[in-house]
Amino acid sequence: MNVKKFWDAVLRQDANEIRQYFNPSAYINWHCTNEHFTVDEFIRANCEYPGQWDGVVERVEQMGNFVITAARVFSKSEDLSFHAVSFIKMEEDKIAAIDEYWGNDGPAPLWRLEKHIGTSIQ
Repeated sequence: MNVKKFWDAVLRQDANEIRQYFNPSAYINWHCTNEHFTVDEFIRANCEYPGQWDGVVERVEQMGNFVITAARVFSKSEDLSFHAVSFIKMEEDKIAAIDEYWGNDGPAPLWRLEKHIGTSIQ
């Protein structure tokens, strides 16, 4: 499976293309919001999310039958931005499970800024 093509289908909210990457019995967990999805529910959550999206896969690591991705996802209007880390379990070249962690992009908390600790990554 080409993980970048999978992410491209997710960002385009292309339900038919997304579905082809999954085993029918696959599941998806979004741990930050304590949600467990079937493939159909995952596709619905992605494709019915308001707005148009874009993004970039920043990192891909593979270990055996696991693919780990770090992606930046943002609205095309660029008023919303997130980072997602996905642990993708593969079986027979299809996704069997995804454990995903989403975080909002934004400035460091005020208390750290006031302490003048840390620097910008970019």
